[in-house]
Amino acid sequence: MTPNQQSPSGANLPPSVKKQTVKEQRATQRAEKVEAYKKEQARKARNRRIGIWSAVIGSVAIVALVVTTIVLTAPRSASYTAGSSGAEIQGVETFENTAGHVEGAVTYAQTPPAGGEHNPYWLNCGVYSEVVPNENAVHSMEHGAVWVTYDPDTSEEDLATLREKLPSTYVILSPFEDLPSPVVLSAWNAQLQVDSVDDSRIAEFFEEYWRSDKVPEPGASCSGAVDGPGKVS
Repeated sequence: MTPNQQSPSGANLPPSVKKQTVKEQRATQRAEKVEAYKKEQARKARNRRIGIWSAVIGSVAIVALVVTTIVLTAPRSASYTAGSSGAEIQGVETFENTAGHVEGAVTYAQTPPAGGEHNPYWLNCGVYSEVVPNENAVHSMEHGAVWVTYDPDTSEEDLATLREKLPSTYVILSPFEDLPSPVVLSAWNAQLQVDSVDDSRIAEFFEEYWRSDKVPEPGASCSGAVDGPGKVS
């Protein structure tokens, strides 16, 4: 055989193009499959991490949005000092109503009531969109709550302004038919009539009569009893 002749067995072929045995071919195929499987698993793991972090980021964004919405839309509460100091407020009328538990309807000397006999169960303090029972609201005032009543035709804007002047507890806000003025604030044996929700005496009334220590049952609960119709909060 001359130098220019090739061996029929391909002995002079480069190693990269030599024919593999069946065993070697199968080993190569297995290695390729294993490598492909590893790459696929790595890709899936990467996608899962991306999905998890996307969900986390999305959840955080949703929580932040909800918190922001609550902060921006929740009604603000005013702050007052409990107890009476004896301050005189222009326009406030005082009375000498007695207390006592009775069943059924009661005819009150003031409109709205500012004390007197009342239902054995107090009205849970809060905001109401409908007229509430006098007898239950009076019992709440016996515990130191202030009852703020307004004309049913009051605008939503004025109601929003009025709610910003209310404390977070020991207060009832509700509409009342045939009021003597657009807004009336009633505490036990004390009452103030105002023509505007912007009247500065609203805050003064709360500062003097809210959770007063001069009511028949100071410190008694303003929750845990009965809800009236149309309770909002």
